[in-house]
Amino acid sequence: MTFNHLPPEVSELRERTRRFIREVVIDAEPAPGERLDQATRDRLQAAARDAGVFAPHVPKEYGGQGVSIEHWSPVLQEAGYSPIGPSALNCMAPDEGNMHLLNVIATEEQKQRYLVPLAAGDIRSCFGMTEPHPGAGSDPAALRTKAVRTVGGWIVNGHKRFTSGAVGAGLCIVMARTSAGDGSPEGATMFLVDMANPGIRVGEAIHTIDRSIDGGHPHLYLKDCFVSDEAVLGEVGLGFRYAQVRLGPARLTHCMRWLGLAHRSLDIALDRAGRRELFGGPVDSLGLAQNLIADSVIDIETSDAIIAKTAALLHTDPKAGSAMSSIAKVHCSEAIFRVVDRAIQICGGDGVSSGLPLAQYLNEVRPFRIYDGPNETHKWAIARRASANRGTALKTGERYLGDAVVGGDGGE
Repeated sequence: MTFNHLPPEVSELRERTRRFIREVVIDAEPAPGERLDQATRDRLQAAARDAGVFAPHVPKEYGGQGVSIEHWSPVLQEAGYSPIGPSALNCMAPDEGNMHLLNVIATEEQKQRYLVPLAAGDIRSCFGMTEPHPGAGSDPAALRTKAVRTVGGWIVNGHKRFTSGAVGAGLCIVMARTSAGDGSPEGATMFLVDMANPGIRVGEAIHTIDRSIDGGHPHLYLKDCFVSDEAVLGEVGLGFRYAQVRLGPARLTHCMRWLGLAHRSLDIALDRAGRRELFGGPVDSLGLAQNLIADSVIDIETSDAIIAKTAALLHTDPKAGSAMSSIAKVHCSEAIFRVVDRAIQICGGDGVSSGLPLAQYLNEVRPFRIYDGPNETHKWAIARRASANRGTALKTGERYLGDAVVGGDGGE
């Protein structure tokens, strides 16, 4: 894959990241099924700072490399070539999405208090939106956590779950339902809650098959949690709108990172297929293996193309980019899973053993079809938008004729 269109400084950062992952990070990877320990994480992050590859997505004034969103993909793909690469570079979920949200929405005071230490890797963060049924999950409008005005601030009560990164985090961005008042609409509001606040508590762990996100995916409880007015992120009542600021790019950066792991998986399979002989020749000379390899190359290239299109839209038209990110999320999460699964098939018995990391890679990418919204929910939204867009086109006089679309006033 080539990135000839990149500005020189981004191309150089991509190359530095590529070398750093291969020369420093891969040797530090934990065994399949184990998590990255804090000491190794701190050591790798220090090395990433020294290598000039740390926090590529964060503006330079807040301690990052200052890469614009339309150029994130080449760098994050290189980071994702190792499952711990994004943690080493401090561009892993949920921190990366929270940093982007803070950069776009937060006041300068909030940025100094939260974005600067997040970008430096001094603290981690989590995002509290998903709730136990019948609360917010696939349908954010079902939000049940509530925040009520009080003297000098707000009292928040609620129960979150799948709060990725909560264990050991210093900050949680909490989504809570708020009533109309003082000129603000009824809706949801985002609050910046310090995890040291006595009103917030990390609860029981949820044991999942993935291991790459620091801090797991536990329950989170808020009971009479007081936060000041200065803890409101953005404007009261506009939380659902701000969620799209975060979720569109966050879906896409998942695609970028996991596409890097798909590259790694295919490389492992290609190396094995080129060395191993079967039926009188190398495996990669067999038609069935070639079909698996070709399908994986196609999945990787189409995923890269849709990521690039979506990233460009997020840069120029965030609303359209957010809608396109649903399409990218569905396509990439399924295509990347197929690539890893085919790599396992090519590697045979070793593919499902701990002798290769592929089985763990499958565990890492499988939840992405559920995280950030189940693919079925995204498909429902995609279909609704397609029908609505077609309805709008028909109202303007556009109609379908054979294999061409013509205007209502045009000749046939």
